[in-house]
Amino acid sequence: MSWVHVSSQSHFPLENLPYGVFSTPGNPNHRIGVAIGDQILDLSKIRSLFDGPALKQNQDVFAASTLNGLMSLPRACWKEARATLSSLLAANNPTIRDNQQLRAEALVPQAEATMHLPANIGDYTDFYSSIDHATNVGIMFRGKENALMPNWKYIPVGYHGRASSVVVSGTPVRRPNGQTRPVDTEPPKFGPCRLMDFELEMAFFVGGPTPGLGDPIKMEEVEDHIFGMVLMNDWSARDIQKWEYVPLGPFLGKNLGTSISAWVVSMEALKPFAVENYKQDPVPFPYLQHKDKYCFDIKLSVGIKPEHGELATVSQSNFKHMYWTMKQQLVHHSVTGCNMSPGDLLASGTISGPEETSFGSMLELSWKGSRTVQLKGGAERKFLQDGDTVVMEGVCEMAGLRLGFGTVEGKLQPAHKLN
Repeated sequence: MSWVHVSSQSHFPLENLPYGVFSTPGNPNHRIGVAIGDQILDLSKIRSLFDGPALKQNQDVFAASTLNGLMSLPRACWKEARATLSSLLAANNPTIRDNQQLRAEALVPQAEATMHLPANIGDYTDFYSSIDHATNVGIMFRGKENALMPNWKYIPVGYHGRASSVVVSGTPVRRPNGQTRPVDTEPPKFGPCRLMDFELEMAFFVGGPTPGLGDPIKMEEVEDHIFGMVLMNDWSARDIQKWEYVPLGPFLGKNLGTSISAWVVSMEALKPFAVENYKQDPVPFPYLQHKDKYCFDIKLSVGIKPEHGELATVSQSNFKHMYWTMKQQLVHHSVTGCNMSPGDLLASGTISGPEETSFGSMLELSWKGSRTVQLKGGAERKFLQDGDTVVMEGVCEMAGLRLGFGTVEGKLQPAHKLN
């Protein structure tokens, strides 16, 4: 229990303590905070209290405007920071609780705060690691006999995305203009995307003192380089994507905007929710093998709220459906000696489950536009319409313990009018 009130439905109990970056009307400076209940603990106000052996010489990271400094420290520092915060916020600890001035300065209601990107994202990579999603897309475009490409079960497939268009939850996203080919027998056309989609994803931030160029991250040390996770919506222009992806893959269909949740949940907080890894066949090459559980039971949902309508849940999936683990993704990404940096963002790819109700994109839910997805009040969709707000949520629950990521939300704005 914490001396800060936490409701039974809150995503942010004492067992969670996710990090974020926020500002307030009275103080526009970006600063690091930790969510507890409906409050934010401003770490810049209590940085001197991080006086353990690992953090005493690194208190300046809690006065920074992003999490990159904290992310760059060794994992021992992350664990010590979590232990310190757990102690300071525990019900029986008077350090902040009984210091009225410090308590008033350090606690900020979440309702009064504006959230910002938690880190400066140097590089962003998107994987394609859900076997159900990859199979569904393969069936749509190649048929059941060729659903998965020959390499899919051997390597965590991915592509380098656009870090500059990663935005924090609540940021509107605009429908893009681009080239499409609506009719295969006719020349392409230029104009607004017609097949706008969401992709239900999660992502993790790289951390720790990372190896330099030429030196890979090995499996036995990879856990020291996974800082924490966020929810993600990788907005996708399907018709632009279809026309451009041959022969080099995603480009303009994927760079229009990628939304992430404001709160970064640490891997320590997620440990109780670890489940068996997806059974992989064939067995991966030795450099990709690990026996420990690094798949997590995170219940995910997607809702669509039309401009003048109610929020309707259209998908309920789970992160445990991932075929490739985060450890395998990071090890494979760096096996060439590709250098990673604290704050780099690596995403899962669309997370679909085996049931139709667990598909993680409109492409799958509408099966390439061949059927409609029902919303509330008689509304229906095949793909997203202007004014739609997409809301994704992630929650972990077990034996009375409930923690989550908050939400990642974004409203789709109309395309610019171009010649």
